[in-house]
Amino acid sequence: MDVQRKKKWTNLTIGLLFLSGGIEYAVILPTLWAYLQTLNAEPYFLGLGISAFSFAGLITGPLFGYWSDRTHKTKAIILFANLFQIAGNFMYFVGGSKWMLLSGRLVAGVGTGAGASIFGYLSRTTTSQERATVFAAVMACRQAGLLIGPACNLFLRLCNFQVGPFVVDKFTSPGIFMCMVWLLLQIIVATLYYDLPPPPLGHSSKAPAAAVRDAVEEEEEKPLVQHEEAAESSSYGSTSTEHREAVSGDEVRYVPNGHLADEEASLEKTPAYNFSSMTEYLREEVVVLLTAQFITLFNQTALETMVTPITQKFLNFGELENSIMYFLCGVEVIAGFFLVRCLSTRLSDRILLVLGLVICNIACAWCLFFLVRPRGTFTILLTELVVGVFLQVLGLPFVAVSQVSLFSKVTAERTQGFSQGLRRSVGGVATILGPLWAGGLTNNLDIMLGVMMGLLSLLTIMVGLSYAYLVEPPRRYVSSQTSEDECSS
Repeated sequence: MDVQRKKKWTNLTIGLLFLSGGIEYAVILPTLWAYLQTLNAEPYFLGLGISAFSFAGLITGPLFGYWSDRTHKTKAIILFANLFQIAGNFMYFVGGSKWMLLSGRLVAGVGTGAGASIFGYLSRTTTSQERATVFAAVMACRQAGLLIGPACNLFLRLCNFQVGPFVVDKFTSPGIFMCMVWLLLQIIVATLYYDLPPPPLGHSSKAPAAAVRDAVEEEEEKPLVQHEEAAESSSYGSTSTEHREAVSGDEVRYVPNGHLADEEASLEKTPAYNFSSMTEYLREEVVVLLTAQFITLFNQTALETMVTPITQKFLNFGELENSIMYFLCGVEVIAGFFLVRCLSTRLSDRILLVLGLVICNIACAWCLFFLVRPRGTFTILLTELVVGVFLQVLGLPFVAVSQVSLFSKVTAERTQGFSQGLRRSVGGVATILGPLWAGGLTNNLDIMLGVMMGLLSLLTIMVGLSYAYLVEPPRRYVSSQTSEDECSS
């Protein structure tokens, strides 16, 4: 089988993995609280069950990412992580006590850590120009799963039979259903997933040591091996104008102020060169993108938590109306990801990030102005809510895709797995804190939305001040400068 065909099958498998992750979230979450009630669980167990799943992924993401960085064997990591998904969902199916359900969600959450390895793999095997497009497609797959999940519940709720000692009903059936889905994915990963090498040097703006050793010109080989990352160009946009700007502007800005040159030179001389989290993750642009990850997911999960009480209080929405609303939001998100995928071939990542932040700021300001003390008829209230939610959901794909793509470019390729795990862990903290914040302030929307607006404003200021750094670092330029300095000394 040729490399292109292997790549297609591997990408399809990755899409199915993220699709299944979205389906699991949409299948388990609607029945979790009712399932816990049948086991006489206290109300706080719902929050514990949701948080346990996120917390496990928060911890295991960097670990699986570091594993993939050391071995470059993502397939083995996925197969290993899926075992936790299978075991956790089977525990959910068995049930019997509230502690078994909580343990099942915790065990299943361990498997989500493989996502860091997958993003690391995608960062290593895609060029800078196509990375945003690939990430947008992967994220769209998960959103598609969130739409398919409720449809699965339509037939799962009809289950009412017994298999040996196990009861299969509307509460336990999601567990065994997802257990079977992950078992099927084990087979698919084992047969259709391939650990492909990075793209050839001539087709990628970054290349690891293995690709560098195949380089023809000896003068390029030495600095590339030392730094394990090379830049054919310092831009990731699609126009030659942006390329010239990056070469003449951003490179000059990085080197004279020691932003990257000093740390590259110092790392070369220390045992910590292969892995130095202090210098890698405390750079200005990395901190900004991690902040973007946190604030985006914090506001998103807070909005999801806030919307249902608002619609119930002011619009008298029931389960059907809320389901329709979430379905339409899911469709909009998927359309947004495909819109970003198209725009990413014409606009740079940082421009997409700014566009997303502008939309999110407008959305949050709209909600703060109209939804804190809603007045008027049903039609006016519905229009105000629809506009606010529409704008918030529209901005999400722009910020999500651009910051993930940028993060993969401003962090070292040799540690992409750990870097993506760290990024997902920051997002995991946000998905835990967001609902807790919004859930306690549903009757104080001015405070809740005011804080969300403040966080977005802070992020917008940070992005504006660091805009010049939100590009792929000109590694070749830095390397050559460092080599010249060493020779002169």
